Amino acid sequence: MLAVLPEELRPQAAQRLAANEPVLRRLLAGLYGGHANFDAWLDELMASLGALYAARPAELRAQDERRAAQPDWFLSQRMLGYCAYVQNFGGDLNGVAARIPYLQEMGVSYLHLLPFLRARDGENDGGFAVSSFDDVEPSLGTNADLDALTAQLRAAGISLCSDFILNHVADDHAWAIAAKAGDAAARAMFLVYPDREMPDRYERTLGQVFPQVAPGNFTPALGGWVWSTFYPYQWDLNYANPAVFAAMAAAMLRLANRGIEVFRLDSTAFLWKREGTNSMNQPEAHQILQALRAIVDIVAPGVLLKAEAIVPTRELPAYLGSADARECHIAYHSSLMAASWLALSEQGTSALREVIRNTPELPPAATWLSYVRCHDDIGWNVLRAEAGADGSDANARLARASRFFAGAEGSYASGAAFQSTDPNAAHGSNGSAASLAGLETAGSEEERELAMRRLLLLHGLALSFGALPVLYMGDELAMTNDYSYQHRPQHAMDSRWLQRPRFDDERWRQRGEGDAHTGDGDGDGGRSAAANMYQSLRRLLDARRRHEALAANAPRTLLADAPDGMLALTRGERFVTLMNFSSQPQSYALQGQWTDCLDGRILDGAVTLEPYAMHWLERGATA
Repeated sequence: MLAVLPEELRPQAAQRLAANEPVLRRLLAGLYGGHANFDAWLDELMASLGALYAARPAELRAQDERRAAQPDWFLSQRMLGYCAYVQNFGGDLNGVAARIPYLQEMGVSYLHLLPFLRARDGENDGGFAVSSFDDVEPSLGTNADLDALTAQLRAAGISLCSDFILNHVADDHAWAIAAKAGDAAARAMFLVYPDREMPDRYERTLGQVFPQVAPGNFTPALGGWVWSTFYPYQWDLNYANPAVFAAMAAAMLRLANRGIEVFRLDSTAFLWKREGTNSMNQPEAHQILQALRAIVDIVAPGVLLKAEAIVPTRELPAYLGSADARECHIAYHSSLMAASWLALSEQGTSALREVIRNTPELPPAATWLSYVRCHDDIGWNVLRAEAGADGSDANARLARASRFFAGAEGSYASGAAFQSTDPNAAHGSNGSAASLAGLETAGSEEERELAMRRLLLLHGLALSFGALPVLYMGDELAMTNDYSYQHRPQHAMDSRWLQRPRFDDERWRQRGEGDAHTGDGDGDGGRSAAANMYQSLRRLLDARRRHEALAANAPRTLLADAPDGMLALTRGERFVTLMNFSSQPQSYALQGQWTDCLDGRILDGAVTLEPYAMHWLERGATA
């Protein structure tokens, strides 16, 4: 690697190699050491890394050095994420750039734009069927537009996060096209079987991601059967082939050199296949991620890796690695998100508390990602262990939550069940946060007020738990479900499009403190729901930035003396959050004087929380 670098870069590179190359070589030998010509392949890989290191722009290399000197830079309470589709938020990349002042207004420092690379023509799973990792989707802009956007975001103090789909490519990717034309090397990039013998053996223990619209895990192609975990047009990559690893690592680094600072590593749990298992979370999948981390630490240590591993809490720590081999910097805490919605549906916090009790300590310079909603469904199955910890029937309990958020009788929620024909199953739930919280069905001012409290409560937990919190586009304006997807043939079969609306500019214009109710049925106390939510959320965001106790790495303790309808957490030594997940008032006995950081009130002794209310409290009378 050093031989291909300019003289002035060699000392810096030598230091990083000394720290990370032994780990990288050990991991790759474990994965691919049995292949013929392994040493030659590894030399070629290292030379490729050197060329990508040399091509890294000077401004990004300088940022790498600053961040390497402060490896916990992203754990600050001032870090705030925002997630959106390019086409929905700005129309195209230039439209996103035009909204940078709005992101700065909220204090956003991390922008996750959902897939914007060139996707398959026709159906493409919302852009997750990638045809090229080196080109922007033409309908969203050009590579020059991406370069301009990353530069503008960097100048604004905002890191751009891109999805990097590790598990599969589209069936019109160059590798797939070459494989169809008979190229043996391209065919070897995929998992292809000549007949149904092996696919049928694998299927005995495999799950199904989309059982209704894409049943099974294999599709007929290339004269046989190609592994396709997700949709038939998304072909799984064969990571047992070292050429796949080398090509994907280089593709990721080329994007990093364009200014991408965070990669959401999509579908990480599925990277390695093993007969007799569900082919998820295999040890080799973690070795692949650890090797990618070592490569990033060598070439671009200012870049963060985020694991999209929607797995039970007990399986999450592996995605953050260990002292012997670091893995991802960030992991989604999907169990916390799902448990917060379960707590609302049950008006009790037993499963939520169990999730928090089971949340492990993190290694240094790593964090959870907390969120209320995202582009995907609320997957209830991650909570099976916690939902059954008290002796309950976990499936029945989670199925009730699923029915509740699909709008079952007596529910305030407007949502939809995801990918199941079994009414008793604990299938996923879709819908915008505001609609699931009851804003869409609210018929009175009181009901609207309760819906807004629920919506704010969930954001309060995500912001105060101790994580990197990410807002989902439109939730800050209380945007409700978008039913227009039902009239688009390419989307009608996928209810996740309920929570994938276009950014509502009218609501955005209503976000000011003094905006009047517009008569759209979602007003509150003379203000629109957009203004109510936005201003209330801004108070939370402003308070969070002021208090180091809310940083991702500040200590967290669950207080066991709160009633079941409440959640009480300490952060650090002087900060307590109290949250009422019930429709009834809940009381909690405080010791000494506390200041409510959201409204400045001084509290002393027992405090009563109204339905779905919360307090962020700092010890002492500080107002």
